[in-house]
Amino acid sequence: MSNIVAIVGRPNVGKSTLFNRLVEERKAIMHDESGVTRDRHYGQSEWNGNFFTVIDTGGYVVGSEDVFEKAIREQVEIAMEEASVILFMVDTHVGVNPLDEEFVKVLRRSRKPIYLVANKVENFEHRTNATEFYNLGIGELYCVSSQTGTGTGDLLDDVVKNFEEIGDEDPNAGLPKIAILGRPNVGKSSFLNILLGEERTIVSDISGTTRDSIDTHYKAYGQEFILTDTAGMRRKARVKENIEFYSVMRSLKALDDCDVCIVMIDATQKLESQDLTLIRLAADRYKGIVLIANKWDLVEKDSKTAHEYTLEMQQSLGSAAWVPIIFTSMLTKQRVFQSIEKAIEVYEARKQKISTSKLNNILLPDIKRTPPPVHRGKNINIKYITQLQGNAPLFAFFTNYPQHVHESYKRFLENKIREHFGFEGVPIRIIFKEK
Repeated sequence: MSNIVAIVGRPNVGKSTLFNRLVEERKAIMHDESGVTRDRHYGQSEWNGNFFTVIDTGGYVVGSEDVFEKAIREQVEIAMEEASVILFMVDTHVGVNPLDEEFVKVLRRSRKPIYLVANKVENFEHRTNATEFYNLGIGELYCVSSQTGTGTGDLLDDVVKNFEEIGDEDPNAGLPKIAILGRPNVGKSSFLNILLGEERTIVSDISGTTRDSIDTHYKAYGQEFILTDTAGMRRKARVKENIEFYSVMRSLKALDDCDVCIVMIDATQKLESQDLTLIRLAADRYKGIVLIANKWDLVEKDSKTAHEYTLEMQQSLGSAAWVPIIFTSMLTKQRVFQSIEKAIEVYEARKQKISTSKLNNILLPDIKRTPPPVHRGKNINIKYITQLQGNAPLFAFFTNYPQHVHESYKRFLENKIREHFGFEGVPIRIIFKEK
């Protein structure tokens, strides 16, 4: 990422609204409540043929000892360090705020180009009032409305002049996507931070710390991919606030968009109905799945505990017992990197293509030894097998009576496919066609 624009400012001045306008989608949650955005949020934008990355940041509050506001300050400073250009946003409806004046002291330490952006300018009176921001002494003033887009063109015309190259349309296009999902406070953000070796997302013991879905470019084991940290997902009855509702919606979208879904649970609480619902949703969408049982360091155990725990969870998983289970501890970093290695293996398995000759040579003898049950005196003969094109493994079995193959025999065929060809952590789709 060579062309990077960071949007910074105190809380509730409209940074996320401008971010969403620049990336042309509602990626960041917007709300009148202060502090909704906490982590750095990245998106892609383009202006006059120049492609660049936009970073949305949380509201910068100087001097506060609040656990979140202190962490947000660190995230903002990292974004400013990464940026090629900084947009310092202020609110014309409020005027110069003491927090703006304090933040200017921080901005002056940066050697990056800084643009003063007066937001919420909807009429001539607002534009006149905006002139007081010249007193901040931070550079030329740009009057915009993030809500309507007014003035953003003039701003971007000058911003792109700072770019040394046109940039990539989307540096993450085509990369595998791995989403990290689970209930609140199971260790998802800690997992991401350990993998990256930096505080990419804010971590605390307070449930609901992560609100947005955070995408991060990552490279490991010779493979580049996108890691998405998501907000904790509660049962619907427990989702009471609008912000939490939007967070859950973002998490579900991350599930829809990903190739592999890492479902993280608390090993001290074992599998709950919400975890099983997440796994079912991922399986129904034919996503690769890895189950991580975190906080393994808190479980009293002996040499048999992991085996017994695995058997118990596989029983709970039922027809999804093919999901690999890894026991981790974010505190001790036990098996953290093994978990992401397993996710990459699942991604590769999801792409696996088996030749038609190999399928028939291996599976037809199994079918001959254990043929489908007779249906009303009619023998069901499977004559031919092939793998069809698709985003996930899809196998077609050609038979004389496709409508009469029992569901139990379908499970038998799936188990045989897994026995011979693997597909660990990957939902398999089987269809029957008339031959």
